[in-house]
Amino acid sequence: MSNKPADAPSVAAAPRVIAPSLRDRGLWVLAGLVVVIAAVAQLIGPLEISLGFAALSLLPMIWALVMGVAVSTQRIRPLPLDLQHVANVVMGAAVLVLVARLSFTLGPNIPFLLEAGPALLLQEVGNIIGPICLALPLAVMLRMGAATVGATFSIDREGAFAMVTERFGTNSQQYRGVLSMYIFGSVFGAVIISLIASLASSLGIFDWRALAMGAGVGSGSMMAAGTASVTAAHPEFADQILALSTTANLIASIAGVYLGVWVALPLADRFYRFLTRRQGEKDGAADKVLKTSGDLAAAVTDVPLVKMPLWISLAIIGLAGVAVSSVLAGGFSWDMVLTFLALSALTTLGLTVARLTRGKVPAIIVVITVGTLLTVPASPVAPWLLEISSSVDFLAVITMMLTVAGLSIGKDIPLLRQIGWKIIPVGVVVIVSTYLASTVIAEGVLRFIG
Repeated sequence: MSNKPADAPSVAAAPRVIAPSLRDRGLWVLAGLVVVIAAVAQLIGPLEISLGFAALSLLPMIWALVMGVAVSTQRIRPLPLDLQHVANVVMGAAVLVLVARLSFTLGPNIPFLLEAGPALLLQEVGNIIGPICLALPLAVMLRMGAATVGATFSIDREGAFAMVTERFGTNSQQYRGVLSMYIFGSVFGAVIISLIASLASSLGIFDWRALAMGAGVGSGSMMAAGTASVTAAHPEFADQILALSTTANLIASIAGVYLGVWVALPLADRFYRFLTRRQGEKDGAADKVLKTSGDLAAAVTDVPLVKMPLWISLAIIGLAGVAVSSVLAGGFSWDMVLTFLALSALTTLGLTVARLTRGKVPAIIVVITVGTLLTVPASPVAPWLLEISSSVDFLAVITMMLTVAGLSIGKDIPLLRQIGWKIIPVGVVVIVSTYLASTVIAEGVLRFIG
């Protein structure tokens, strides 16, 4: 496995292939790092910082992410870029394992979710109102140019690329805005969501259900981080919180595409034009953005192709997950092993269906649907699944997942330097405003329907 990054490929060039196997020492190093860092993070435990009027809870997942980033970015003996790309592949499987664990909370809580239906649906509007009303004016004030639209029309995950590309093209400033927010969210999103959810939970002004719904935003790691903070503040409602946030995230994934194309992106574009109607943009600044957007896009999309059997990723996830679960529970149980085997089976099924349907049926939909059906009261295997899965706490899974995420982040640091400092305040406001707006709307609907 090479320690040196490959030269940037041309548009037509085939991607460089990384094919790790059990014979590669680097793969064993990566697996060992994941297990050790995740276990140490869990041993450190949570830390609460009092702010007087509120409190911030720094959960083990934060330590896991920080230690992973430190290992992947330190210069004494940096983690090879190839291993960071491998960690990124493991991260993709870890997200599905997390979703599988969350799906086990949906089946028993379907009646509860139906009661909260209106709030779950309407809180999605907060994903539009928050960033456009707060982050977009800030970006205009900082003179980010037309990149403002792409960076602030949503919390910006994978679907945003397609929306902006279709409307503005890949050589546009708007496309650069999407890329900038995507990179920022990938590196800092989970930490920011965790902190704002912890702070909002400690204020005592929001219903725990509204806080849970608000946590269902962004990527799987963002959702998991926010959910963990809300769960830490209201542990007596742990299963219901997981069910609400997972469902809210699923609704956001489905409805967000339509709202983004038809509402959020056009609205952000018009609002930007309104705010800048008297603000002439210098041609030089625009040209600079257009010249660098192609390079930035290439850095994000032209990555090596990692060909690694799924079972290797699942084995690393299982080892780390059992280690963290054992630390959290204060002892080992074979139920932990059985749980991760069940989660791995669901993940494999989801990816297989997605591959057979060529992506028309997303793996996450398969995992959530099957996991929910297996745990509804009418399911004959529900009692057994719920019993064994109780040995693996949701917080243990997310600590493991964010460890992997931290080990894959080092490769993205140079990209952060390219996009400039302005995305930092704008990105923070996008994420924070999205969470708070969704929470406030959910709170209002819950109070209205009693």
